[in-house]
Amino acid sequence: MKKRTLGNTNLLVSEIAFGGVEIGMPYGLGVSSESDMLPESAAIRLLHATLDRGINFIDTARMYGNSEQLIGKAFKDRRSDIVLSTKCVHLRDKNGGLPCASAIGNVIERSFTDSLTMLQTHYVDIFMLHQVDQSILGNDDVANAFIRLKQEGKIRATGASTYSVEDTKRAIESGIWDVIQLPFNLMDQRQGELFGEAHRKGVGIVVRSVLLKGLLSSRGKNLHPALINVEKHIESYNELVNETGFSLPSLATKFALSFPEVSSVLVGIDKMEYLQQALDAGNGVYLTDTQLECARRLSYPDPGFLNLPYWDKMNWLK
Repeated sequence: MKKRTLGNTNLLVSEIAFGGVEIGMPYGLGVSSESDMLPESAAIRLLHATLDRGINFIDTARMYGNSEQLIGKAFKDRRSDIVLSTKCVHLRDKNGGLPCASAIGNVIERSFTDSLTMLQTHYVDIFMLHQVDQSILGNDDVANAFIRLKQEGKIRATGASTYSVEDTKRAIESGIWDVIQLPFNLMDQRQGELFGEAHRKGVGIVVRSVLLKGLLSSRGKNLHPALINVEKHIESYNELVNETGFSLPSLATKFALSFPEVSSVLVGIDKMEYLQQALDAGNGVYLTDTQLECARRLSYPDPGFLNLPYWDKMNWLK
């Protein structure tokens, strides 16, 4: 698998990154409990196969259940072979409040220390904020905690996981965050307007939600009636699927990798067959300029509706 440089970090990452949430907790369409997940031994075999097949970029988070622990067990003797990214705990409590100024640095450092223990390592390549917003991005105590970890050599790069275009823009302009993980896919292409600015600033871009939690796959059928327009729009990609010969998940992945500013695309992998599909998609053959322009015209007309947390809340994804 080809590798790309992650912004100005000097880290070389595989074009496909292993998204670690699915091995750590129930996540995604059709996964409702631990009984739907891989047992530990199978998850570790999957992680070994991932690295053996050329994927060196591993993404996880403190909030992903047992994901860090499994990754630590899998790679404790191969740590130098992987680029490891994890995220700190969510800084807001259930009521939406942030820790006081004197405590927020300790919360971040404690989360980082807990991650090191679970990951069985003494450093992390990329340490990221999880679920940022404008207030968190503007908090000097948050920024200073991450900068301090980098200055101490405990992390190689700082990162922020964003959701809105406004948050991504602020993170890029701040000059603090080396890597930004953002949602971008065939249906919701709003973040693409910032790719050029990120590239000019040397900020690495990692794309997540490329399959829109599995909707851009065979799972995007027979959806809740409230999502009928979404399902119809997904069907509109059939013409491009037929023209390219790519499956819909492959097309979705190749679409994101067709942008040179994107260093890597996160793919949730919890089965060997999904690993193979990811490898097939990340084979260095991406969309032509004509195909890319066609895909760009097929974005969803109301991207603000593509709010998966809200859909979950409404039980539309069951």
